[in-house]
Amino acid sequence: MPLGIFGFMALWSPFFIVALVFLIAVYFLLTVKWRRSFPDSEPLTKKQAVYFILGMLLLYVVKGSPVEVLSSILFSAHMTQMALLYLVVTPLIILGIPTWVWKAVIKLPVIKGVFGFMTKPLISLLSFNVIFSIYHIPIVFDHVRTDPTSHGLAMTILFILSLFMWWPLLNPGDEDIDLSGLKRIGYILGSAVLLTPACGLIIFAENPLYAPYYDPQEFMKALALCVPANTLDGLSISGPELFTNMSIENDQQLGGVIMKIIQEIVFGVMLFNLFFQWYRSDQEKQEKLSYDPVIDPSSTES
Repeated sequence: MPLGIFGFMALWSPFFIVALVFLIAVYFLLTVKWRRSFPDSEPLTKKQAVYFILGMLLLYVVKGSPVEVLSSILFSAHMTQMALLYLVVTPLIILGIPTWVWKAVIKLPVIKGVFGFMTKPLISLLSFNVIFSIYHIPIVFDHVRTDPTSHGLAMTILFILSLFMWWPLLNPGDEDIDLSGLKRIGYILGSAVLLTPACGLIIFAENPLYAPYYDPQEFMKALALCVPANTLDGLSISGPELFTNMSIENDQQLGGVIMKIIQEIVFGVMLFNLFFQWYRSDQEKQEKLSYDPVIDPSSTES
């Protein structure tokens, strides 16, 4: 059965497009036109603008395109959505917002204390991965995926926690965080290890874990979060089997594998970038030493 039965509004989320366009407009007004109103502001770089635009585009793909509806039908699509949202979109947005904007936000009275505590490396590392694992406990997942309020709250909390998790690694101008060298490698590896139990539970489970993907009533409740009620009322749908030939167990296993693979790719890129920075820094030091003039000790004595 084609996804087109759910209609244009459900598949392409035009209101979400308007919201993202508004955010992009505010971003450029703040970083270009109004930036002189902020102390220590600097011109927006092309790299920052590209990062932010890519982040917004990818955010629309995972939350505003047919991927959102597909994530209520296939668990593998849901895990792809989660991986891209929290492991790719979040760092792109962090890198796309200039440092002086972050500093202005972090200095706000209420945010300063919370941000200072939640971005401590150990706290940020544990908080996201623990909450992410709890989210995928079947009884928790079943409720969150079928209740609009719980679903919105959970997605928001996970997004904020992912921001905290990425902050010590990207560290855009935060002098209070000292995470360099081997500590960065340990942080990346620690995050990979902490996410493994949740993925392992999903990959090696012998039976379907999540009711929204095998129970017809729960399936329809989950669909109702992203498809208008008047559209669903006119459809006769029993479950995911109408949209795919893949079994529920295989779809579930594929979801766990996808999540782990995307995580490994993202963190692999981070490690490669870290080693490249070390290599470049070492080369610069070598070049500086080779071009420094040799000082004659006798000249200093005279």
